[in-house]
Formats: sequence, structure tokens, C-alpha cells
Amino acid sequence: MNPTDSPAHNRHLRAGTAAEGPYALDISPQAAGWGYSALRTLELPPAGSHRLSTGDSEWIVLPLSGGCTVRLADRTMELLGREDAFAGVTDFAYLPRDTDAQIASGAGGRFALAGAKCERRLPARYGPASEVPVEHRGTGDCARTVHNFAAADSFECDRLIAVEVLTPGGNWSSYPPHKHDEHRPGEETRLEEIYYFEIDGPHGFGYQRVSPSRPGGTDLLAEVRSGDAVLVPDGWHGPSIAAPGHDMYYLNVMAGPGPGREWRIRFHPDHTEGYR
Repeated sequence: MNPTDSPAHNRHLRAGTAAEGPYALDISPQAAGWGYSALRTLELPPAGSHRLSTGDSEWIVLPLSGGCTVRLADRTMELLGREDAFAGVTDFAYLPRDTDAQIASGAGGRFALAGAKCERRLPARYGPASEVPVEHRGTGDCARTVHNFAAADSFECDRLIAVEVLTPGGNWSSYPPHKHDEHRPGEETRLEEIYYFEIDGPHGFGYQRVSPSRPGGTDLLAEVRSGDAVLVPDGWHGPSIAAPGHDMYYLNVMAGPGPGREWRIRFHPDHTEGYR
């Protein structure tokens, strides 16, 4: 990635603009200008493979389309995967820091690698699709479905928090606008967040809003398409809007410096009345 195109200065990364080496998208903490959250997307051809050294970060291998085999020195995890990101929950693999792994796919596929710089080295684990908590959040034109595969209270990681959200065409999600950019014990946690989008249909699109929570903070209204990402280091984020006729998928990857792994948010006070 060219330093002048660093996500630290560009919060909306269009598909292909943050590609690096084997990755169609490569967002490292260094490139993002923050301390913890990372995301890569990996495309493997039939019979393709990729070697991953986790370094100082923990990673989750999440199939977006297709399945794969994840091999470590002492175990192998078979991921059945799914047809595409709109086809329901998928199984996944957790890889600890300081680990070498090989990701191989006989039929080929696309895989998200959600990561976070961490301190503890937890054991490698397989996450079955049958154990992923599915939440139906909101009502009416704010209804959406959340796959809490690595939410703070559903799967143990050191710092990484990751969930998937599916929003029907014409609906709003990430609403009311909310934020998590301050440390307020029991009320709000500091978390850096990445949104990665896929839109159903070849010409589908959506919109993502991030508004400032303090002077000089992030201020963004982006038209997003499949393969795009939005970085949220601060600010009120939401709504995420799916165009009518085009369902929206997004993957949220979060991590931060707090003493505990918690997802605590504050809703924007101007947009909550009458919503709940």
C-alpha cells in the first residue's frame, strides 16, 4: 500500500485499492494508523494454498465463499464454509499469535482473515457453525440479522471481537448511530472498527455514515460496494443503508486497548427517541 493512500488518511477503501501481495484487502494496524484491529481478504484458486504467520496477532479464518483446510503443526481444521456471505452462518478457525498455518482450498474460495494485535496466546480452536449465536435485531425497516460468531460474550479471544450483519435491501442497520471511542468504565469501551462490505447483485450498493463525536473527528458518507471497507477509529457510526433490492452484508472487526474484552457502546442522543 502506498503511504500516501494510507487508511489513516482515507477512511473509505474502495475494492482493490488496499490490495497487497496475495490479499485482495490488507488492513494492518500500522496501515490504518491505530493499534490493534486488522483485516485481510484472501482469494484462493482451485487447489490453491496460502501460508500465514500470525506474528503478534490472533486471527480468525472465516469463509466468505467456499471451504478450506487450515493446517497447523499439531492439528488440522476442516472448514465446510458456505456458498456465499448471504447463505447463513459458517464454521471458522481461530489461530493464536506466534503460529504458522497453511490455508488450502480444493475448490477455491474467498476467506476473511479477521485479526487483532494481542498479548495472550490462546489455543487454536474450531468454531462450528451450529454454535454461532444468531440475533435478530431491530424491527420494520431497521430489521437485520447478526451472526455473533466472535462476539465478546460468545467466543473467547484475547482482544478480537468480530460479527457479521445481514441487512435486507431497503433497510437500515447500525442504527441508532452509536460510538465506542472513549473509555468510560461500565458504559463505553474504546474499540477500533473495520466494516467490510459485500452487496447482493452485480450492481448493488449501499451507504455508510460516520459522523464526528468530537471536533475534528471522522466525518464520512460513503457509497459502498462489494469489497469496500470503511475504517472507524472514532465517531458516531450508522446508519448502514442497503439499497432497495440489494441485501447488504458487512463484517465488523473490532479491538482496542481496554483492560477487558468488552463491547460497550453509547447511542447518539439525538436519534434514539421513538426508535425503541
